[in-house]
Amino acid sequence: MIYIVRAQVAHTPSNPFVGEGTLVAFDDGAVAFSGGRILACGPWSEVSGAFLDASVLDARDSLLLPGFVDCHVHFPQVRIIGAMGLELMDWLRERALPEEARMADSTYAAGVASEFVSGLAASGTTTALVFGSHFPGAQSALFRAALDRGLRVASGLVVSDHGLLPSLHVSAETAWEFSRELIDYWHGRGLLRYAVTPRFSASCTEEMLSMCGDLLADADDLLFTTHLNETLDEISLVRSTFPWASDYLATYERFDLLGERSVFAHDVHPKDDELRRLAVAGAAVAHCPCSNAFLGSGLFPLRRHLDAGVRVAMGTDVGAGTGFGMLKETLMAYQVQMLQRDGVRLGPAELLWLATGAGAGALGLASEVGDLTPGKSADFVLVRPPAGSTLAAVMARAESVEEQLGAVFTLAREESIAEVRVAGEVVWP
Repeated sequence: MIYIVRAQVAHTPSNPFVGEGTLVAFDDGAVAFSGGRILACGPWSEVSGAFLDASVLDARDSLLLPGFVDCHVHFPQVRIIGAMGLELMDWLRERALPEEARMADSTYAAGVASEFVSGLAASGTTTALVFGSHFPGAQSALFRAALDRGLRVASGLVVSDHGLLPSLHVSAETAWEFSRELIDYWHGRGLLRYAVTPRFSASCTEEMLSMCGDLLADADDLLFTTHLNETLDEISLVRSTFPWASDYLATYERFDLLGERSVFAHDVHPKDDELRRLAVAGAAVAHCPCSNAFLGSGLFPLRRHLDAGVRVAMGTDVGAGTGFGMLKETLMAYQVQMLQRDGVRLGPAELLWLATGAGAGALGLASEVGDLTPGKSADFVLVRPPAGSTLAAVMARAESVEEQLGAVFTLAREESIAEVRVAGEVVWP
């Protein structure tokens, strides 16, 4: 069966940071799909004419966008969103780590996992790189919930053997065994992938980081994710933990954890040479502006990353982040750049790219998701302004899809997410 969604349509098939005019938009547009794959994207008159027998969903009151891609979000931290007044290290010690220790209770973890995947879907996130749990049972609960919901999720057991709560520590040998069991069972099942995930280098001995390098090398389609240069205090802790390291990035680099499959969260305070090495390796950085502001971590130097050639995507960083919505996350990115003397001026095309195609590229999924090009998976979001809302009023007077997109990034939140599909199947509501 062929389906067509008639709507206002916008996507960014190419990177607007390296070219102009990359926002493709249709005021009266359509997307045709079948078997989970996009068949056509273009003006309604052309798409409907090419598929005369298709079943049509009339969504002309909505804006159709590619599914959002969240490249850094913590599954066990859903229930501590909004823990105010703390900087990173105090926030971890007082709020995040005690909550993560509760994930040892598999029943509790299963409830959090259900809330987590529902939160992603309700916000229009169809693909996510998820920071998992320290406990195998909780990690399996996340994978199971994502599989049941139909989301495209990469995640892995968080491993640490130093500097956290004792209940969150395991030996490198045990971490290897747990990780291999999870990989063997979950990696490649449905739309799931595995990501090797040390919490951050200061919470790991060299033996643990070496184990992570061995694990990553064990299969060529695993991802790697962790934290990097989030706060100045964190950087000082890493420096004292690894006195031999020239910088924070070197603590991963030595153990073969820097490469094209690596996604580093934050990188608010990088050295120039770290940026150079990230670019040469083809690694990506997940920018998390709401979390950086909430914890007072700093203002992300986007221009320095772009000038160095580092790939940048977006992450919500729940629970230091303020929610699952990629729309409000990109709005914060816009505002952060406006505050900086050398900030990058971001428009609707750049924001849409950061929320979709940039993340797809960072996760090695550029050929599968991130835009509405025919042949890709039919992952998309319908954004519909609630009746009587400010968003509805602004969109009604907008003279182009680009103007409407700007209004959506500024005003739309969960209540505006009307429908979400992954591979053509409805995952929300």
